[in-house]
Amino acid sequence: MRQDTENDKIIVSPQPIFGKHNYKFMFIGLGTIALGFILMSGGGSDDPNVFSDAIYSWRRIRLAPALVIIGFGIQVYAILSKSKKG
Repeated sequence: MRQDTENDKIIVSPQPIFGKHNYKFMFIGLGTIALGFILMSGGGSDDPNVFSDAIYSWRRIRLAPALVIIGFGIQVYAILSKSKKG
C-alpha cells in the first residue's frame, strides 16, 4: 500500500481540450446551424386573418432543416475528430 506524502505533486500542463482543427469545424457547424434557422424563419402573413402559403416554400420545408442536420453532423465530427498536432 502506498503512503501519501507531502512531496507527491501532480503536475498538469494546461492544454486546450480541442485543437485548432476542431475549433474551425465547430465554428463552421455553428454557422451552418444558424443559417438553417435563419432560412427557416419568416413566412407569416401581415394580416392574421389571411393565410400565407409562403410557409410551405421549398426553402423552409427542405433546405433549412437539411442545413440544421448537416450542421449538427459537422459538430459531431468536430468533437470526435482527433486534433492534428504538428
